[in-house]
Amino acid sequence: MAKIKNNSVLESFETKKEEYFNIVKNGATADVQEKALTEMFNALSEDVSSQIKKEAQRELIDSQVLSARNAQNVLTTEELEFFNAVTLSGGFDNDQVLPRTTVDRVFDELQQQFPFLGELNIQNLGAVTRFIDSDPTKAYAWGNLFEGILGQVSTVFTERVVPAHKLTAFAAIPNDMLELGPVYIERYVRTLLVQSYSTGLEYGMINGRGVAQKEPIGLTQDVNPDTGAVTAKTPNGTLTFAPSEFGQVVVGELHGVVQYLSTDAKGNSVDAIGNIVMVVNPSDYVSVMARNTIQTQNGQFVTNLPFGITAVTSRAVEAGKAVFFVKDRYTASLVGGVQIKKFDQTLAIEDATLYTLKQIAYGEPRDNKASVVYDLNITFTP
Repeated sequence: MAKIKNNSVLESFETKKEEYFNIVKNGATADVQEKALTEMFNALSEDVSSQIKKEAQRELIDSQVLSARNAQNVLTTEELEFFNAVTLSGGFDNDQVLPRTTVDRVFDELQQQFPFLGELNIQNLGAVTRFIDSDPTKAYAWGNLFEGILGQVSTVFTERVVPAHKLTAFAAIPNDMLELGPVYIERYVRTLLVQSYSTGLEYGMINGRGVAQKEPIGLTQDVNPDTGAVTAKTPNGTLTFAPSEFGQVVVGELHGVVQYLSTDAKGNSVDAIGNIVMVVNPSDYVSVMARNTIQTQNGQFVTNLPFGITAVTSRAVEAGKAVFFVKDRYTASLVGGVQIKKFDQTLAIEDATLYTLKQIAYGEPRDNKASVVYDLNITFTP
């Protein structure tokens, strides 16, 4: 709230103060002076209270307007210092790293704005470069107290190193944008990262061809356990979502999906029901939803897939295909900070500066049965 500096906003108080000073100067009685003093302080209280209310109302209106515009973008001290320096220096320096809190906001927005990435439960690992996995089938033991505990524990936990695959976004920043200040530069960079990374992450986590191609291992790929070769999965069947009186066709088709995902590659049971996500191309999504929508007796339309399956879209999925996966059986992560490099000659003609923003990303299934691919053959008759 702004401080009250102009006495003109305290007109009643100023008037009563002048009257009080005149009364005192003229030697009025104590009762008259006391009355004038009371009136002066009452006027001060009323004027200040009125002004504060006006300031609060003005701030409330501004806040509502900004909120409606979705224009509020409050930066932390570190973010403000970082993007102020960018403004003052005329752009980003080589090998700068974005503030951790900015990267966190990018990470949060990726999962909020893109349902597939949200369901994938991407982990923001910071500087961590290793995973510790545990085998729940070996995480307990019966026997004599303390007997052979160390040997048993060593079979429960295994370690995996995160491969260093870089996901690169390109940012062409108009030179005159630097004049807009740190808040707008931060928003521009953050929006660009969210949109660029979402595209790269969805492609990599769905279609990635593995280490040989410097990509994650996608949900549509199998890994040869002997050679490590990565190849595209063969569709496990065809889904029609055909209508039937009691929905037995849809239930039967999806029963096969759930049954397949309910065991891992070693034959161990997996809690798949309620944890399966179906990813389809946006062009197929409406057909899948239409075939699983009914109208209730009160006239409402309800869409629901059996077995607690969640349906989301991604343009990275080929049209006519459906990819199913169990949520906690695919590891996806971002590692480290976002590193910025400058290429100031590339777009000089367009009065803009090109930057690359690089982030280490990683993704792989626990095994080949973490996901499954099906063909879609959904038809509608007039």
